[in-house]
Amino acid sequence: MNGSPEQLEARTLMKVSLRLLPLIVVLYCIAYIDRTNVSFAALTMNQDLGLSASVYGFSAGIFFVGYFIFEVPSNLILEKIGARVWIARIMITWGIVSAITAFATGPASFLVLRFLLGAAEAGFFPGMILYFTYWYPSAYRGRVISTLFIAQPIANAVAAVVSGAILQYVDGVLGLRGWQWVFVLEALPAVVLAFVVLATMTDRPSVATWLTQEERTWLERRLTEERQQIDRAGRLSLWQALADPRVIALSLMYLTSVTANYGIVFFMPQIVKNLNLSDLTTGFVTAVPYIIGTIGLLAWGYSSDRFNERRWHLIAASCLGGAGLLFAGLLHNSYWALAGMTAATMGIYGSRASFWPMPSMFLTGAAAAGAIALINAIGNLGGAIAPSVVGKIKDSTGSFEAGLYFLAAAAFACAVITIIAARASAPPQEDSAGVVKPAE
Repeated sequence: MNGSPEQLEARTLMKVSLRLLPLIVVLYCIAYIDRTNVSFAALTMNQDLGLSASVYGFSAGIFFVGYFIFEVPSNLILEKIGARVWIARIMITWGIVSAITAFATGPASFLVLRFLLGAAEAGFFPGMILYFTYWYPSAYRGRVISTLFIAQPIANAVAAVVSGAILQYVDGVLGLRGWQWVFVLEALPAVVLAFVVLATMTDRPSVATWLTQEERTWLERRLTEERQQIDRAGRLSLWQALADPRVIALSLMYLTSVTANYGIVFFMPQIVKNLNLSDLTTGFVTAVPYIIGTIGLLAWGYSSDRFNERRWHLIAASCLGGAGLLFAGLLHNSYWALAGMTAATMGIYGSRASFWPMPSMFLTGAAAAGAIALINAIGNLGGAIAPSVVGKIKDSTGSFEAGLYFLAAAAFACAVITIIAARASAPPQEDSAGVVKPAE
């Protein structure tokens, strides 16, 4: 053995992280840009396609209906055939559909293309969460998932700046409007990187030739022991997992949190634009809350792993998100609203690092694949709810104020559901999600 067991563990996980995390973060960044760049395209697209705020909100959110329908089947296929091939397929498909969105001609075609984009991307994110369970012991998953979620604020910040620049400087090139170029140019990386995935992604530690035999053996043994510990506590079948009250509770918690998140994502550029800024300046200003929100994400991930505690970290993060949105609603016509939305992004992004380690604490195998996909699918229906509700409120009131209050209520609801559903016992347990388990 080269070094102590602690050195072997540190060396192995460092190799895994350096090999896998940079690529996965970039992939998720691209995925997030392609699903949310519609928020910047909307600055000029809505008028060209004749979209009101409510029609835009409904059409933007229909993405998550397609996502919901195909999420569980997609993740089960990934579990069966491996992440490398299936993730590459997902990326090529969504890249093509995203580019075609540039040629929508009205509300109907835009709606159909958004639905197809959701269907194409279904399975990508829960596939990544499942993929981490193949490579990382449970004690590391909070930090790893927080690293993955760095892609969200980075994607939002990059999309804000790049999309704003495209709208201002590429408008009219080759006869295409700026919003059309947003879809075309930002779809290309997904297709290109799909071939990088095929060339470099490794499905399981057992076939990782870039690890030594000693490192592979240690990692496989550690992960096998954890799975066996979960199985001894009561292995669930796929269908038992999908109906388990803990999975249902986690789905509701994620639904409310995602509702708050996507309300911010899809309407923040329009809220900022109301401060009488140019498209380019709107992009730079919109990037600020996402950049600062990264601090909350990293802090919550580190703290959640450090104390091996998920429940109260999730509750605190959700309350911070709700308070920030409430503050933004009270001062929605001023730059102070940005301070509120910055606090909201810190809380909402921070909650992810506490939330996503929970399912793998009581699920393995196909049950984990199906349940993680179901939680993500139900949760992401919040991406359909938020823009539809906020858009209708904006059309009926002429203001985003009440819409921000709705989003604040959603964030607070996540905290309330967590308090009700989670165990009241204070000592954290590595083999428990902290969610109420039904009596035997």
